[in-house]
Amino acid sequence: MGVIVFLMGKSSTGKDTLFKRLQGCQDILLSGIVPYTTRPIREGEKDGMEYFFTDEAGYEAYRAGEKIIEARVYHTCHGLWRYFTVDEGQIDLTRNNYLMIGTLASYLQTQEYFDRDKILPVLVELDDGQRLQRALNREKKQPQPRYEEMCRRFLADAEDFSEDKIRKAGIRRRFLNDDLDRCEAEILQYLLTHIGKM
Repeated sequence: MGVIVFLMGKSSTGKDTLFKRLQGCQDILLSGIVPYTTRPIREGEKDGMEYFFTDEAGYEAYRAGEKIIEARVYHTCHGLWRYFTVDEGQIDLTRNNYLMIGTLASYLQTQEYFDRDKILPVLVELDDGQRLQRALNREKKQPQPRYEEMCRRFLADAEDFSEDKIRKAGIRRRFLNDDLDRCEAEILQYLLTHIGKM
């Protein structure tokens, strides 16, 4: 039986980069799970790669069909944005291992949907100053930078990933991403050690 490796962390910890690297790793085969969002597409993103981009009606159709695995909603400076994962055929745990990206709250929802023993958490961390600089650098590259939203998200992360919530979620292993190559190697070793035991 397969497992879902659940990659999570505060914004700008390098999750997207690690996701791409781990998905392309030949030492362990992990199929990617592409989430959905109602937020506007960013410069350089492609529909179906980082996310499937949809609207509120699209979200409601999946919800009505009871296809939502996990969902989060953010009341941003630019309106309501949803992020969610849909059970529409991407995931078959009888055949594959998967790599999924999300938040601590979406990790807990995914555990409820698939059962705890099917989910392997990977929490990525980085110093707040480095995260803020990364977020600022990324936002500057956008045609219409959304600095207010960047700041809102940064502050929300402190609550969403509080030490109390991490402890209650049963997360014991964390990975510091201050050196991308080392962090990737540590995560890979962790996965190679644990996936066979689940």
